[in-house]
Amino acid sequence: MNSLVYHIVSGQAFFTGILLIVVAVLLSKHPKGLLRRGASGAFVLATAAIALSSTPLPIWAYTIAIVVTVIWIVSHYIESWHRWAATATIAVWLLAAALEIPFHITPSLKAAADRKVLVVGDSVTAGTGSDDASETWPSILAREHQLVVQDISHVGETAASALKRAKLQETSAAVVIVEIGGNDVLGSTTAKQFAEDLDALLSHLTEGESSEDRQVIMFELPLPPLSHPFGYAQRTAAKKYGVKLIPKRAFLSVLADNHSTLDTIHLSQAGHRSMADCVWRLISSAY
Repeated sequence: MNSLVYHIVSGQAFFTGILLIVVAVLLSKHPKGLLRRGASGAFVLATAAIALSSTPLPIWAYTIAIVVTVIWIVSHYIESWHRWAATATIAVWLLAAALEIPFHITPSLKAAADRKVLVVGDSVTAGTGSDDASETWPSILAREHQLVVQDISHVGETAASALKRAKLQETSAAVVIVEIGGNDVLGSTTAKQFAEDLDALLSHLTEGESSEDRQVIMFELPLPPLSHPFGYAQRTAAKKYGVKLIPKRAFLSVLADNHSTLDTIHLSQAGHRSMADCVWRLISSAY
């Protein structure tokens, strides 16, 4: 995977954009004209980086940040505004960074009540049936770590179809791993429909007699540019049901190795091996 693509899709570009905004603000009134002109370039790059990162901050946070930034731009023509507008712009974007940082911290699990694991996923988990990926990562996880893994992943799965499949299963797994949503984002599902479907899926996975000790973790979706609503829907549902989100970089770190994929998305056997290692690092604290 191209390093620039990784930087954007992992969400790291959001922080780069904020850094560039701070640089632009600091340079905007520099006495040297060349540096002042550099501020414009830094601001354009910052805007692109933040937009392309598809970081799903709350709408209110983006609204405040944009309004304050616009006031800062206007303050170049109203001298008396400039100092406080510049300070406010830096402060509001640093606040935005502080709101986003928790989603880049890998969650940990408490001790699990049993060694049962339920995996809900799409073809990234189920595989494509290719001979190049004969053993999927849930199978590797079960074999190498003495886990009882119930894998109900399926090719082409969406949040809606995953719910239908999950309702047909009986499970008492203490740990549930959700890798779903890629087909929704890349397919015809609207963000509104995805939000409803994911809400229903997580509601189902976190309810029932055995749900009190159940821990659900979900891979946060690496999003294409300007796909904020899907990420916002995922974070909203995760918060509502106490589901722990796995930072985007965890999945992307597997895809970043060119030997790990068959087509830049679906995993090769080496990819399933890497994914199994990645998932074990995420859930090992439970065992």
